[in-house]
Formats: sequence, C-alpha cells, structure tokens
Amino acid sequence: MTAKDILKEDASNFATRLEAMTSDEVFSAMRLLEKHSEDDISDREVTLSRIALVEEEIERRFPGQMSAPYRNWKKEQPLSS
Repeated sequence: MTAKDILKEDASNFATRLEAMTSDEVFSAMRLLEKHSEDDISDREVTLSRIALVEEEIERRFPGQMSAPYRNWKKEQPLSS
C-alpha cells in the first residue's frame, strides 16, 4: 500500500478498511500519509482528510491517549527514508 493508493480509495471504504486493520497497519498508513503530506503535493486536502480518518481510528482504539501510541510505535521502527 502506498499513500497514492490510500488517496485514490473512497474515504468511506478506507474508513471501513481501517477498522479491520491491525494497529501496525493503521500506524503504517499514518506514516505513509505523513510522509506524503511533507512533499509539495497538489492533493493536500485529501491527504489531510485521510490523516484525520486514521487519527480517529487511533483514538477509537486508544481512548484518551491522543497520538501517543503512534508516536511510541514510530520510535520503535527502524529509520527509513
């Protein structure tokens, strides 16, 4: 899965898929979207809306923890470009 794949997918389908993903898959999707958002992109609005969907899923899974589980996950991942 790439950020472009996520952005092409219908938002409601992506939200449904997020529910079925493992936490690692959700966090990986967030990382892809974050990296994509750092580029000079023309699809910034769509990218930010998908990031919001992932944030909502993380909050649903980890109530009251905001993005702490994702930040912790990122620290544990090997550095990649």
